[in-house]
Amino acid sequence: MTSSKKVVLLGHFGVGKTSLFRRFIDNAFSEDYKVTLGVQIKKKVVELPNGKELSMIIWDTEGHTDIEDTRKSYLLGSHAFIYVFDSTREETYKNINEDLAYLTNIHSKVLIKVIGNKIDLIKEKTAKDQLKALNINVDCFTSAKTNKNVHEFFLDLANELTS
Repeated sequence: MTSSKKVVLLGHFGVGKTSLFRRFIDNAFSEDYKVTLGVQIKKKVVELPNGKELSMIIWDTEGHTDIEDTRKSYLLGSHAFIYVFDSTREETYKNINEDLAYLTNIHSKVLIKVIGNKIDLIKEKTAKDQLKALNINVDCFTSAKTNKNVHEFFLDLANELTS
């Protein structure tokens, strides 16, 4: 039997949530930037190392500069939040600790992961040094464009959601 888990992508506009979503679901990437309005929902069934399957219901939400502007209904029933920021734009991660505290306060039982996207545009060491100075813990650096760490991240998340 396949179990299902709801995963919601969150973060500022233009950080690459939709690109990560499309790369993982469809293994596709486009240079054309289209703003997400509302939410887009797709499912991907992932086969786990133990032979079981997990149906990941992934919600790609519109970006907001203030996490509190995200529709509360999008967050209900979530098993995981993926907070995405743009590794090249400090304005997308300078308030990340406050945003994560807000999410944790309201959804204390939801797993939260942090992704620094667009790592193909900056040296990973530079990004890590900047974030360390701001006391920000990042679970993974990805590039939806080059597919760096995208599938590995989602597979690791699927394993964590089922353990």
